[in-house]
Amino acid sequence: MGRTFAIGDLHGDLDAFHRLAERLPPLAEDDTIVFLGDYIDRGPRSREVVELVRRLDRDERCEVVCLRGNHEDAWLRVIDEGWPEFLLPGPNGCLAMYRSYEGGPMPRPGEYPRPDELDRMERGAFLPEAHVAWMRSLPYWYEDEHAIYVHAGLVERGGRFLHPSEADTPIAMLWTRSRRFFREYAGKRVVVGHTATELLPQELSTHTPEDPTDLWAGPCVVALDTGAGKGGFLTCVELPAMNVYESR
Repeated sequence: MGRTFAIGDLHGDLDAFHRLAERLPPLAEDDTIVFLGDYIDRGPRSREVVELVRRLDRDERCEVVCLRGNHEDAWLRVIDEGWPEFLLPGPNGCLAMYRSYEGGPMPRPGEYPRPDELDRMERGAFLPEAHVAWMRSLPYWYEDEHAIYVHAGLVERGGRFLHPSEADTPIAMLWTRSRRFFREYAGKRVVVGHTATELLPQELSTHTPEDPTDLWAGPCVVALDTGAGKGGFLTCVELPAMNVYESR
């Protein structure tokens, strides 16, 4: 089996992706790219990120796996059930996503959607049907001989962390933020995004612990959300060698 290149949360930061891609080694047909989800919101170019990742999924000669993130999951909930509480908090970046699809400037700090914008956001009416169908198709997890890949983490039950195939509510693997998982999970390596690495226990990381914004590498978990789309950068880890590539 070839190498696996796992890429963290993009959050509409297309420029960071291009910078990162320039730094990756040439890919072979037996290599795999795994995107950990959260392609949208916050950054200025959510639509273009989705279009690029969908194109890679179709056209790249190596295997490309696109996982579902909690932000894709949230927008599907907006479309199917309505979820206004997700749309308005500025840090969620929903207005930035809307304007990347419909046109308009990046929101200023504290800016709220206009009434006409909010109306279309509340129904997800601005999203192309093909993009919604793609979000619905995204799997919750992936596994190869190197690692298990999931957006946020494994779910604990009865004192142990469940393999994704055992999870009866896989959606929880997109939203969990369990410090016990990062501190105490022992098993096959798991690669995640979702939680900003600076919030993780730095004393457990073997990768540049002096830089809390960098990739986090604990004994059995690797975390890759280094803040793309919100002033940080994009990170990729190559397995099994644990080579690290960054957009900064």
